[in-house]
This record gives sequence, structure tokens and C-alpha cells, in this order.
Amino acid sequence: MPDRGHVPVLIEEILAALKPRKGKVIADCTVGLGGHTVELLRKKAEVIGLDLDPANLARAEEQLKEIGGMFELHHSNFAALPTVLAGRTVDGILADLGVSSPHIDDVRRGFSYRKSGPLDMRMDPSRGQPASALLDRMSEEEIARAILELGDEEAAPEIARRIVERRPIRTTQELAAIVCEARDFTLQRAAGAKLHPAARTFQAIRMLVNRELPNLERLLAVLPECLRPGGVAAIVSFHSGEDRRVKQAFREGLRTGTYDRASDDPTIASAEERRVNPRSAAAKLRWARRSK
Repeated sequence: MPDRGHVPVLIEEILAALKPRKGKVIADCTVGLGGHTVELLRKKAEVIGLDLDPANLARAEEQLKEIGGMFELHHSNFAALPTVLAGRTVDGILADLGVSSPHIDDVRRGFSYRKSGPLDMRMDPSRGQPASALLDRMSEEEIARAILELGDEEAAPEIARRIVERRPIRTTQELAAIVCEARDFTLQRAAGAKLHPAARTFQAIRMLVNRELPNLERLLAVLPECLRPGGVAAIVSFHSGEDRRVKQAFREGLRTGTYDRASDDPTIASAEERRVNPRSAAAKLRWARRSK
């Protein structure tokens, strides 16, 4: 069974878009703990799975072996999907762009603004710079622009100013406290807020650390060469900037004839799913079909 600490979103809607079955090959570009992959295997599809986090892959492999079926896992960014496929094409491609629960729950990973840990935020801890190092070298203007564009945070200039004044910042609680001060929140009041005042800033810095938008743009560019004729790409986004890029890429693909069908509007979670899994409230699914 999928890990209960992380509930995958929009499962039925994704299955309806990809139509997995015996004989089909699906690339799951964001395996995580295997929640979506499990359902693809249950439909007898063969799965090629990718994930940035080697710890996630190890945990997912244990669960997938219990389900059985044909699958292979790769420690890779989805921007490198053509390299992983090595000339192969697939019938479906899935990418769930959300952060997984273990990243947030493990204080050592530095994703949580509610718990104290090292300010890291790398999905692959073996590569790149941690958030603390990135904030050390960025200018105030660069920090403000990132927090505004990637977090939709109106207080970005004041937050950036305080980050520069207080750096070096080495823990998540230090950063959370700075953001709360900039937004006139005490940590106690912030803890009870519906949306934590540091949530948007942490999202923005996480996206920056992991180069999430450039990697998404690269994935969108290579999707057509990785899909067989009639193959479907399904992408779940959680941020307006991500959704906008997916929409634009699919619309451009329709215009040029690369795709012959695409979802008109994003599919969102049902009221029941949002009740059971609040994380799904921000999820938007878009799909496009490679021209035959």
C-alpha cells in the first residue's frame, strides 16, 4: 500500500487521463513514495520511475515490490527524461510537481517552517547548494524578486531586507521568525494561522534551491520526443507559475500540431478529496495527447 504519511492526489483523474493497462509503458517522473506508481502497476502498466531523492526511491521500491509488475527506478531529475529513456518512447508521462510529506516531516531536510532544522531544502541532498548558502550569496533585490515571483508574497521586499540584515541564516526557525517579524506576526500567532505567514517564502526558496521552474520548462520541451503517437502527458501543479507554463506549453503544442487534444481547463480535486486530503486543494491537473 502507498505510504500513509503521503497521500497522492487526483488518482482517479490521472488514471482517466493516462488510461494505463497491460502493454502500456508509463514514465512516472516524480515517484516520491510510489503512491501514483502503485496505481499504475495495479492497472498492469509497465512503469519507468524517476525521482530526485534517493531516500524516496528506496522506500518506494519496497512498496512497489509488494505490488509486483514491471517497473524500473532511476535517480534522476525529470528534466533528464530523454537520457533516462535512452531513445525509448512511452505511452504516458506523469509528473506530480508537489513536495512530498517526508521532505516536510523530516526536520533534517529543512523544508518545514513549523519545526527547527538546518536550512537546506534540497530534494536531492547530494547535489546543489542548500538554501542557507543560496541566501548568503544572493542580493536583496534577487531575494525579493524570487519570493514575489515564486511565492506570490506581497511582503517580499521587507522579508528580503531582513534576510540580508540577519544573514547568515542557518536554521528553518531563524528564517521563519524573520518572515513572521516582517509580516507583523508572532511565532505563537503564526502557529494558529490558516496559512502560516512563512509558507509562501519557504515555497519560493524551495523552488529556487531545486530549480523547479527551469526543470519544468525543460520537461515541457522534451515531452513530445518522449511520447509515442497518441501518448498522453499528465502534469499536476501546485503553483500558479507552474500551471501557467503547463497551459502555455500545451496550447502551443495544439497550435503547432504536436498535440491533437488537451484539457480545456485544469482538473481540480473533488470536495471530498479536499476534505480528506487538504494538500489536494491546490492541485491542478492538465493533460495533452501527442498527435497520432
